[in-house]
Amino acid sequence: MQTTTCQWTVATGWVWPATVAAPQLVLYFGATSRLEGEFTPVRELLARFPHAVVCGCSTAGEILGSRVFDDSVVAALIEFKSTSVRAVAESTPRDADCRAAAVRAARGLTAPDLRHVLMLSDGLSVNGTELVAGFRDALAPNVALTGGLAGDGSRFGTTLVGLGSDVRREQVVAVGLYGAGVCLSYSSCGGWEGFGPRRRITRSRGNQLLELDGQPALALYKRYLGDRAAGLPATGLLFPLELAQDVSGTEGLVRTILAVDEGSQSLTFAGDMPEGWYVRLMKATADQLVDGAAAAGRIAAQKLETAGSMLAIMVSCVGRRLVLGQRIEEELEAAMRSLPPAAEAIGFYSYGETCPAAGSGLSELHNQTMTLTVITERD
Repeated sequence: MQTTTCQWTVATGWVWPATVAAPQLVLYFGATSRLEGEFTPVRELLARFPHAVVCGCSTAGEILGSRVFDDSVVAALIEFKSTSVRAVAESTPRDADCRAAAVRAARGLTAPDLRHVLMLSDGLSVNGTELVAGFRDALAPNVALTGGLAGDGSRFGTTLVGLGSDVRREQVVAVGLYGAGVCLSYSSCGGWEGFGPRRRITRSRGNQLLELDGQPALALYKRYLGDRAAGLPATGLLFPLELAQDVSGTEGLVRTILAVDEGSQSLTFAGDMPEGWYVRLMKATADQLVDGAAAAGRIAAQKLETAGSMLAIMVSCVGRRLVLGQRIEEELEAAMRSLPPAAEAIGFYSYGETCPAAGSGLSELHNQTMTLTVITERD
């Protein structure tokens, strides 16, 4: 396996070495504005690598190595020795059955030698919990799912996902990696802590939270945020919710706000908010988030089966970026510290991350985590 990472900027265009031969897979992550229109950096990738699977999504920040960029496009050009690659795309219109779309995508990839699926999805039109559940329904138990939900900075306006020349909103792309030679390692860690009282979800609809303890959810959440409420939904990224099945739960899933609705006084999250479950506010310091990223790197490194050439795909939540501020690159350095020095890294800041959970081993939708997928091949 040979991997080359590169970047497109307004000033330079694409910069890649002449030695890149024929990658089977080209992954890209870029600013929404750079993926739209007839003449885009993606079109250049398609022209330069006509025989590759070319896919990617929009971001809330592009990751290349241990640096974060905006208004650019980054790409990884992956040339496998024995691994084969196939990709499919499915539409995910708002209010459609995204679980069924995920099942169709998974079935389109299914084969006896399928080893892993990398998923990139629209970040605004889907219920991430249902999307991941659909993939789990159709994939074999030994096939893990990792990836994330596309971003659009802190604007929450338009997210794009592309396969080939079809780059658009309301789409999910799934990439299958096949063969005995491919090796995968992955991990997902956060660093957030819960605080304040737990409140019961008394009314919800999928990923739309309507009432907490019988009170309108948005009004109650605004009371907690105080002056920060004027900046919703972006300021909600600083205070996600911890979701637990019972009031005494010691550890739960983290859920990030995607949208607010003043009319219904509701909050829309990246994943399900089941009635009868409990939520409480969460917070984190920059040091806690950097420590969480370091833990993700250590876990991924422990699972590596070979020390050859490798690509680390980092998907981190936009909320972490807002908390870390000027220290943002510290979490990337911390995540990569445990991996071999020659490992290439690419990724994006997202509206949700997908990775098997530490306890169950089942792929889940996460929020506010640093998630790593490390790809390499046996010699």
